[in-house]
Amino acid sequence: MCGIVAYTGHQEAEPILLDGLARLEYRGYDSAGVATVNGELTVRKCAGRLANLRRLLSQEPAPGESGISHTRWATHGGATDANAHPHLGGDGAVAVVHNGVIENYSILKRQLQAQGFAFRSDTDTEVIAHLIASYLKDDLVEAVRKAVIHLKGTYGLAVISPRFPGTIVGARLGSPLVIGLGEHEAMLASDSGALVGHAERVVYLEDHQVCALSPDRWQVIDRLRGELTAEVQRLDWDVGDADRGDFPHFMLKEIFEQPEVVRRAMAGRLDEGEATAHFGGLNLDAQQLRQIDRIIITACGTSYHAALIGEYLFEQFARIPVEVEYASEFRYRNAPMDRNTIVIGITQSGETADTLAALRETKRKGQRTLGLCNVVGSSIARAVDGGVYLHAGPEIGVASTKAFTAQLAVLTLLAVYLGRMRHLSYHAGARILDELQAMPEILAKTLACHEHVAEIAREYHGARNMLYLGRQYLHPMALEGALKLKEISYIHAEGYAAGEMKHGPIALVDADTPSLFLAPRGQAHDKVMNNLEEIKARGGPVIAIASQNDTAIEAKADHVIVVPDVPDYLQPLVTAIPLQLFAYQVALLRGCDIDKPRNLAKSVTVE
Repeated sequence: MCGIVAYTGHQEAEPILLDGLARLEYRGYDSAGVATVNGELTVRKCAGRLANLRRLLSQEPAPGESGISHTRWATHGGATDANAHPHLGGDGAVAVVHNGVIENYSILKRQLQAQGFAFRSDTDTEVIAHLIASYLKDDLVEAVRKAVIHLKGTYGLAVISPRFPGTIVGARLGSPLVIGLGEHEAMLASDSGALVGHAERVVYLEDHQVCALSPDRWQVIDRLRGELTAEVQRLDWDVGDADRGDFPHFMLKEIFEQPEVVRRAMAGRLDEGEATAHFGGLNLDAQQLRQIDRIIITACGTSYHAALIGEYLFEQFARIPVEVEYASEFRYRNAPMDRNTIVIGITQSGETADTLAALRETKRKGQRTLGLCNVVGSSIARAVDGGVYLHAGPEIGVASTKAFTAQLAVLTLLAVYLGRMRHLSYHAGARILDELQAMPEILAKTLACHEHVAEIAREYHGARNMLYLGRQYLHPMALEGALKLKEISYIHAEGYAAGEMKHGPIALVDADTPSLFLAPRGQAHDKVMNNLEEIKARGGPVIAIASQNDTAIEAKADHVIVVPDVPDYLQPLVTAIPLQLFAYQVALLRGCDIDKPRNLAKSVTVE
């Protein structure tokens, strides 16, 4: 499931819907469609990219001042015209677009078929459309409210009907929806980015809520308890956030934004007088924070790699034992936790289904939860007891870059904050803050490696396999570097702790399998050099990310990418840039769709 955009107002809906869908293309999808109301219901949909839908609409327009639209990522049923959204219920009584998965759709489908409803797709969504139609009498909101009570699973819905022109009804459970409010017009979307340019105020729907929108009125209703007073917030996107500027891809733009991102992540959070950091949204007092004797960090994908680095940071600076768990596994475990254990969820989108479920289960058991999140008003930001926003700005490229860097900066500050409450000395805290404040300028200098990285990529873009190797703080970066290459270039790559090579992976080394070593000067530098020697002795090509004037590395590696000297705990920040640039340049040479890699979505909102 992927993007939802709906509009009702005084303008033609079709171009606004298409503009909104275009802003959500970065999430990945395999079909698209729109439905509008203009006395009657008009539906246009097709498999493939949004360009296909635009061509269809140029030949067969969809007139009307209200409508819904969708970009679909196939779950139930393949990427076909018939399975594309919107879906109709009751022979055109309603049209529905849906994000999420309906777990009991097969049971509902049999019941509806017994009532005479005919199905024309393989999707679970068509069940929702027919179910709403079965309840439709004099009130579209009431029909949706009654229908969703029967749904098991997750859903974000937008519904229209020719019998109720100008009205859009939305419903949410586990899949995000946000209302956009303008002058005599309203929108509904799965992501606030789709509202840019059309709405300045937003309302974030909560689970089990239904909304009704018309050009001059909106309301939010609890599906069981009636109308609610919802909080209206300012939309924190700017039109420029969705503009590539002079960059050919959003990913490259976001890589080059990282010096400023780190500066924003630290802004207002440094307390130089006390040699510590401070955070406004943790919602835990000093006594509660001092009582923490164990931290569990849960995350997925790139955020999981940031969590692994967080483990090193918290243990080094705060001396608190840390465990890092894949959210997809942690949510199904019954892990023993005492009352002084805190669970931190890390997420870019704030909508990651597994991380959200893990945090909710943790809260259910009475544990305190914190979230590190980039999206204001997201599900995870609202579900946790307290948290920290990353302030990275909207990230459009599917492969996370600047949000990851912001996560590292915030985790470092949080580790210092907790450390200063325990045994971390004033002088140590002050030194760390000084080193952090120098990072934006250091990262700007690191970006100068771009051209050299591009040259190395030209030599290795034809590789079928790659190994990424690092130790200590740079082991998670080896995992992250390999993930970036896999995500956007489709080359198989694996990251390992360098010391584990001789325990199996060294069998993969040959002249056609490059190894990328993360080897700047630091505590484990000599050990990494020993591992590098082992690779070279077996004829494996070596790329090294290293400190300037490291003659030992230069004598052994086939290629060296130089990064500035920084303390061990900051090396993930400076090595992230060449790793991201290498993946980008390899993907570029291979002709891949860098911002929208195949089979991937920006927000993973289903299991």
